[in-house]
Amino acid sequence: MDLRHLKYFLAVAEERHFGRAAERLNIVQPALSMQIKALEAELGGPLLIRTSRRVELTEAGKLLQAEAARTLEQVEHTRLAVERSIRGETGRVRIGFAGNAVFSGRLMQDVRSFHQAFPDAEIICQELAPQLQNEAIQSGTLDVGYMPDYYPVHDSALAYEPVGEWGRVVVMSSDHNLAAKESLTIGMLAYEPLIMYSINDEDSQLDSQLSQLLGDKLNIAWRISSSLSVLAMAGAGLGIALVPAPLAKVAVPGVVYRVLDAPELSANLTMVSRQNEPSAAVLAYLNHTRKHGLFTG
Repeated sequence: MDLRHLKYFLAVAEERHFGRAAERLNIVQPALSMQIKALEAELGGPLLIRTSRRVELTEAGKLLQAEAARTLEQVEHTRLAVERSIRGETGRVRIGFAGNAVFSGRLMQDVRSFHQAFPDAEIICQELAPQLQNEAIQSGTLDVGYMPDYYPVHDSALAYEPVGEWGRVVVMSSDHNLAAKESLTIGMLAYEPLIMYSINDEDSQLDSQLSQLLGDKLNIAWRISSSLSVLAMAGAGLGIALVPAPLAKVAVPGVVYRVLDAPELSANLTMVSRQNEPSAAVLAYLNHTRKHGLFTG
């Protein structure tokens, strides 16, 4: 007994007429009759009572009608569920992000757009430092990462796609001696205790650039892992920090932001994923973001 037999039997049981059932199934009536007889022979008894005008169901036939309808319904449900999974409409996408992704609005824009297009896909967001995002994506505990591209050498197993770039601003306490300036130059940062982001790796591009520009006058006093910690320490007067311009949208008591006249020190945001991604949901997220996401600058 296969699904075709159940489909044929159910058509006859619902139409109560071989001719109409054959027409509905788009097959000839003799072929349909042979299939039903073969089914009855396989099950070992009659399922239908045939009259000159219509067909009636035996008790066994009534039972099979209910079971066949339930089975075919489940098969159709399974087919649709698998097809949706293949298209990425269901499944899970685990996203890591650094502060830039939130303050620039890029993360919310991408997640909102994807959720509207794929409402049944599960989305999990987690704030992680860039190096931890790289490791999590490689180990399979994270699928997509939004992070600054600190590293001159990229892992060949990962894909790196730029999704935003901004200038930098200097954040400091409101009573800092540089707070009276409307804009700052690199030279004004000489010997100032700098609060820098922790990168847990080789010197970042920003470190290298500042070292070239300030030389021995570069004073990195602190390494901090999160943007809120950077703002807190700057507001407390423990140093100043160079942060991506979108962070200036965050109003913190006692903290001021000043434009830095140094376009070469731009901050970027990169979307990182696996080169050979096996998950249909993750591929759907990446493709949707590439198609609908706007480069932020």
